[in-house]
Amino acid sequence: RMPVSVPAADRRQRASAAFSLSFLSLVFSITAFSSSYWCEGTRKVAKPFCTGQSKGDDCIRFNSPDTNSSNAVQYIWETGDDKFVDRKFHAGIWYSCEEIINEEGEKCRSFISLTPAADRGVLWLSIVAELLYIIFLLTGAILMSVEMCYYSTVIDGLKINAFSAVVTVLAGLLGMVAHMMYTTVFQMTVNLGPEDWRPHTWDYGWSYCLAWASFACCMAAAVTTINKYTKTILEFKHKRKMLERSLKNKYKFPDH
Repeated sequence: RMPVSVPAADRRQRASAAFSLSFLSLVFSITAFSSSYWCEGTRKVAKPFCTGQSKGDDCIRFNSPDTNSSNAVQYIWETGDDKFVDRKFHAGIWYSCEEIINEEGEKCRSFISLTPAADRGVLWLSIVAELLYIIFLLTGAILMSVEMCYYSTVIDGLKINAFSAVVTVLAGLLGMVAHMMYTTVFQMTVNLGPEDWRPHTWDYGWSYCLAWASFACCMAAAVTTINKYTKTILEFKHKRKMLERSLKNKYKFPDH
């Protein structure tokens, strides 16, 4: 005769796997949301004129050492692409930063202000969806941790398990929509944004990859939670059927 209760060790193992994935997804999403490396690239900017002792390939040189003399004829030797220098930049949801030529540090400005006015509403929707994504992930992780520490009855644990599965699936859908909306807004900003910001070359950065890794962990946590719920329900149905069959055989009476 099989035991009626589902093995507690197996339940805790599956709950622990779902919680670990959910917590990892939460850490990844917060890190990506607060960083500015969703996209990285370079911008072609005109070289500044060489002043004082500044020399090298990052500034435009004159043929005359007396650059302050108004009577001296000055020739610029750089032509074509030589008059420009590549300046690295990186952008995220909140702000965009680019390096300063011939100086250390970066100059940052709000990415929202760079976005075309027609697409600014989509960017705000993306930000709201990202915030809801993080909130739902946090809620799901809390519910999973409560389920792991909840030893009252299996039925109560199943109720928490079902609710955490629904919350995690909703979080995954919100995260996917938020990431796709930001991708669309960034591409529109590249084409229609300010002239002094448009990149020459660009690609997605580590924050963007981390955001999608967070989505993958979120969906894996949701699948694990749903699998745990389904498996527990099927085990209960199987054990109930076996118990009913055992009782039927035990109390079986002759037909007459």
